[in-house]
Amino acid sequence: MSQHNHQNSSTKNTEGCCSHDHENAHFEENSPTKFRIFLPALLTFLLLITGIIWDNYTNPNWFQNEIRFIWYLSAFLPVGFPVVKEAFESARNGELFSEFFLMSIATIGAFVIGEYPEGVAVMLFYTLGENLQNIAVNKAKTNIKNLLDQRPDEVTVLENSIPKKVAAANVSIGSIIELRAGEKAALDGVLLSEKASFNTAALTGESTPDTKHQNETVLAGMINLNTVVQIKVTNVYSDSKLSKILELVQEATSKKAPTELFIRKFAKIYTPIVTVLAVLICLLPYFFIEDYIFKDWLYRALVFLVISCPCALVISIPLGYFGGIGAASKNGILFKGAVFLDAMANLNTVVLDKTGTLTKGLFKVQKVVPVNTSETELIQYTAALETQSTHPVASAIVAFAKEKVPQITASGIEEIAGHGLKGIVNGQTVLVGNTKLLQKFNITYDKTLDDIPYTLIVVAINNQFSGYFVIADELKEDAKTTIQQLTKQNIAAVVLSGDKEKVVNAVAKELGILKAYGNLLPEDKVDKVNELKKQNLKIAFVGDGVNDAPVIALADVGIAMGGLGSDAAIQTADVVIQNDQLHKISTAIQIAKKTKQIVWQNIAMAFVVKFIVLALGAGGLATMWEAVFADVGVAFLAILNAIRIQKSNFNT
Repeated sequence: MSQHNHQNSSTKNTEGCCSHDHENAHFEENSPTKFRIFLPALLTFLLLITGIIWDNYTNPNWFQNEIRFIWYLSAFLPVGFPVVKEAFESARNGELFSEFFLMSIATIGAFVIGEYPEGVAVMLFYTLGENLQNIAVNKAKTNIKNLLDQRPDEVTVLENSIPKKVAAANVSIGSIIELRAGEKAALDGVLLSEKASFNTAALTGESTPDTKHQNETVLAGMINLNTVVQIKVTNVYSDSKLSKILELVQEATSKKAPTELFIRKFAKIYTPIVTVLAVLICLLPYFFIEDYIFKDWLYRALVFLVISCPCALVISIPLGYFGGIGAASKNGILFKGAVFLDAMANLNTVVLDKTGTLTKGLFKVQKVVPVNTSETELIQYTAALETQSTHPVASAIVAFAKEKVPQITASGIEEIAGHGLKGIVNGQTVLVGNTKLLQKFNITYDKTLDDIPYTLIVVAINNQFSGYFVIADELKEDAKTTIQQLTKQNIAAVVLSGDKEKVVNAVAKELGILKAYGNLLPEDKVDKVNELKKQNLKIAFVGDGVNDAPVIALADVGIAMGGLGSDAAIQTADVVIQNDQLHKISTAIQIAKKTKQIVWQNIAMAFVVKFIVLALGAGGLATMWEAVFADVGVAFLAILNAIRIQKSNFNT
């Protein structure tokens, strides 16, 4: 082949390597497993480049005829033999016209007419693409298995009041387990201790600790926050709530079938047509031409096959996707595969978790309303009692008070279970807690406060209602603009949350979201997403917690907040917003749509040029130079087109 063609073959291979870097940048480096996967391609690449140098630059006398053939055959076999073998196996299973068959006859055809480097290069690029797809699938499977590490392996069982470490999987129903402060429950059960506070984020995704009282349910995955407690086991390890979440993740992932490669669909039509045409080009002239020479027409048919080789398509399609993945990375967005760019471009609904996604996941005082007292006194008296509590709401008030007023102390503080705190400040009796606390002491207050959707802390001084604090999780700065951007893109927003219905509706109303659902456990979120999917909606789910993992896996596109998000959500997601900025969702959609546009431009260009040259080849008007243009030229134009994605400005 010509020097020009050899050089571009090398260029194409380099592009393939770069594509690998874009697609798998999140994989750990120097992995021996992945190195072994690419070892055949690396060997082929080195042999191919060496052969091209000898062919076009050094021209050693010995590199001719049989030796040259054996050299390129040696380069072909590491990547070509598995494909040829697969073609035979597919044919044996009734799939004669598979993409493996097309690649095999095209590359073998190139060898038959003596164009060895072309045959090797085409198979090399095809194999690289297949390897990248396989790595992505295997990585996804590994991520799901890693979720199992969320469950504690051992628990402390009390046998005759003596604590004993036992494998969680071996604990039977009715056993009593002890849970120390900071430990995660491995099994479902009921609380035997008087009360305890638990972090339930693994199950609900909500940051507010949940206080459990005696005989109330404690679920696997909840973290004990303060004191040693005892729990009576009600479900075995495999039936725990956390185990069910993991099963939901695995089931949802299995429902998401891998998108079939475009070339496979195309090959079902293209391959048999091209094959039949090549046979006809070779044999049909025998019946119409007097001086028919079989060798000449065989050569023409083989040139036709080489021209028909889908190398330009094999390269031009992933090139666009790799460009999109690169552009997304520059904008702090990680796509875990090219297929999710396509899915993102087709979205019409974005479903969002609330806490940690639309909000910051941090409680702050949003409003202070004094009644029959000064604001300073209200803040001082309340903070004096709340300093004795470790509850996040109390911490929010104390932090707020430190910035606003001088600190004072309280005495005689006592906790009124499920209601709040009572204490003495400056000789006055102070009550701080929920509205039930005021009702308990028959203190009159404005009943409209019960309609406030956010967390409310009411205060009474000397049995007189003295004001209240509104505590709420802060919205992210870009939450409102993100919803506005999605609306402009004709994409509907829906909120699903484990938080209270009133709170969720208030947040949705503030953001202009029409559909919102609260009080949802992980399985409820899965049911809601399934309901939406039955309406033929293309859905992305955005979340950040372990509880979001099943829905992230089930959605057409799962999006995780990578800054504060849990490892489970990030591992399960198809797309990761690396800096937690919500407006990046809109940016990701822009990039996906631009990528899809350029990919289809590349496909159209490859088809048009390919079919024109195929027609010329069938008429004997095309030589290998035209074949080179149809293959390398289109690939080069596709590269230039794909670069446009990287240079595009995606401002939202």
